[in-house]
Amino acid sequence: MKYKDYYETLGVKREATEAEIKSAYRKLARKYHPDVNKTKEAEEKFKEINEAYEVLGDKAKRQRYDSLGANWQGGADYTPPPGFENFSFNFGQGGNAQGFDFGGAGGFSDFFASLFGDMMSGGTASRTTSQSFGGFDFGGMNMGNMNSGRTSARKQAQAGENLDITKTLNITAKEIFDKKPVSISYTEMDKCHNCNGNGYCSHCGGTGFVSTPKTVKVKLPSEVKEGQKIRLKGEGKNNSYGQKGDLYLIIHIKDPEYEIDGSTLTKEVEITPPEAVLGCSKDIQTLHGKINIKIPAGVSSGQALRLKGLGLPEGKGYGILNAKIKIVIPNNYSKEIKDLYKKIGELSQ
Repeated sequence: MKYKDYYETLGVKREATEAEIKSAYRKLARKYHPDVNKTKEAEEKFKEINEAYEVLGDKAKRQRYDSLGANWQGGADYTPPPGFENFSFNFGQGGNAQGFDFGGAGGFSDFFASLFGDMMSGGTASRTTSQSFGGFDFGGMNMGNMNSGRTSARKQAQAGENLDITKTLNITAKEIFDKKPVSISYTEMDKCHNCNGNGYCSHCGGTGFVSTPKTVKVKLPSEVKEGQKIRLKGEGKNNSYGQKGDLYLIIHIKDPEYEIDGSTLTKEVEITPPEAVLGCSKDIQTLHGKINIKIPAGVSSGQALRLKGLGLPEGKGYGILNAKIKIVIPNNYSKEIKDLYKKIGELSQ
């Protein structure tokens, strides 16, 4: 079989960096992609550059390819290791019992298969072979279900792919108190499975990524805490092999009405100076409903009235609600009221 010079196919030097290889591949793929170039020559060229990038764009494959050493002579016949000359490969023919199906856009070449068959194949046997090459034993391998084998191998190849998503979930005191499922909406950005993130298809608009709006509901733990992490199994990203990641929600408790410390709530109650001096009754709204509290005479701003059982869930009961006093001065006092305050000031000296 003919030796394939993948560096020449992509038009890069052998010492090219990963970035240079990727850049060259992108440029050629845009030029010869079947959606852009409809010629038969372009279709073949596109297969060649994809095969070249499959090797040079993968560190392990590139290292094995470079290890050919003296066989770098482009265009020379390449002879597989002993014992492999008569091994049968079928490319792009589907899962049959004659050899390995490497799939893809028309499949890869025999040269590719002789070097990387062990990396791309898998399965269990309906027919077995004891052929081996390059130190890679294929004995006892199932050659029946090739599509399943290809999928299994690619799953293993993407074992390190992170499909999990982490989001912050902002919740209020009322949402904790109500104990009802809370909705979270977000946009999931994922690699385009149609072009594998290369950005050469209409599905992703040439970006290589697709965005999907998602909404999920989560039932909060009864005593949820700030910073707590909640896992929603299977609600993460999906890949083209049916694998699903998880969604992790980091709890952030924020409420415009209450300060929250565990099951304890603190709420400001505004009163006027006369009410602070003389004492008063105030109706306040709590999570448990409206209540009336007695504010003693002589109370100072910043003092808190401790109200048991009116906080957030805690064990079988509820925590504390602190009614924190805030003395406010109205800006619409009449002249008569201001004169009275002058007299009070004089009497207080």
